Amino acid sequence: MDFHTLNFWAILVAALSAFLIGGAWYSPALLGGAWKNVNGFGSDAQGAGPRVFVVAFVLSLVMAVNLAMFLNDPKTNLVWGATAGFLAGFGWVAMGIGIVALFERRSLKYVLINGGYLTVALTAMGAILGAWR
Repeated sequence: MDFHTLNFWAILVAALSAFLIGGAWYSPALLGGAWKNVNGFGSDAQGAGPRVFVVAFVLSLVMAVNLAMFLNDPKTNLVWGATAGFLAGFGWVAMGIGIVALFERRSLKYVLINGGYLTVALTAMGAILGAWR
């Protein structure tokens, strides 16, 4: 694959989208309370510091570059990008979380919350990367 044909602005926006989706997904307004419960975090659990957010964004950027490499074809469009993102999120990441959760004896709710976030995030990232060619 050729890095010169990648749209780095689209990659940056895709990474930012995953980061923002995660912020909403794990917020108290959506699934933050359920996520804390399935992980055994009390209401007094310390929040993530700035370093965690910086590293999380860098990891989102790596995910976006990786997905962009898979979608690095002139025929890629929004629909194929979103489809590929969904397949990566659900078929690889969520199923991988499911396997790990089995051995860690985590609940289905844990898999659905974390696998769901990554499926939605990768679908959005794929849509952005596919549309912004």
